[in-house]
Amino acid sequence: MKQSLALITLVVSNYDDAIAFYTDVLGFDLIDDTYQPEQDKRWVVVKPKGGGDASVLLAKASNAEQSDRVGDQTGGRVALFLQTDNFERDYAAYQSKGVKFVRAPKTEPYGTVAVFADLYGNLWDLIEFSKA
Repeated sequence: MKQSLALITLVVSNYDDAIAFYTDVLGFDLIDDTYQPEQDKRWVVVKPKGGGDASVLLAKASNAEQSDRVGDQTGGRVALFLQTDNFERDYAAYQSKGVKFVRAPKTEPYGTVAVFADLYGNLWDLIEFSKA
């Protein structure tokens, strides 16, 4: 059997703001943005450049319970891990675009990592794994 992780959902407040952050600031590709009239919502998928199978589904909150989860979908823990082949390049690029890093870069036995918040406050690791 072969399986892979295809999509991870992030609940957002606004489709267009989320698309702008993930594409213009983080440099992700917009894979799909299709209106679904039967559900009155959009199917919005973004994906980091450069390979990998997993993409992020940006799902607009549709009720109060979902709205309460925007930006804190994991109770304050790091939600997602963005692997890079060049930590210094991406860290500098993100800083220049105003990405808020909440933990400074740190070198660990497994690699170099820093934690940043997306536009809603979800925490991400930017990580370059050690070559071992």
